[in-house]
Amino acid sequence: MGLLGLGTTEIILILVFFALLFLGGKKIPEFARGLGRAMGEFKRGRLEIEREIQASGIDKPAPSDRSSSAAESKTPQK
Repeated sequence: MGLLGLGTTEIILILVFFALLFLGGKKIPEFARGLGRAMGEFKRGRLEIEREIQASGIDKPAPSDRSSSAAESKTPQK
């Protein structure tokens, strides 16, 4: 259950109804186009940052000594 006991489908339908009510039928394609462009720009930026990180040779951070000692302490001791 989601917000106010409504499921995901009901919430989406309510949002679509309000979008139609406030934006009108002719503004929704413009809004969707802008949203799509923003998502594309975000994706391009994210990929560019990932490429820069890979090119610099920085990989995932190595596990610290603290995490390895925590893993060792979880093993049963005899």
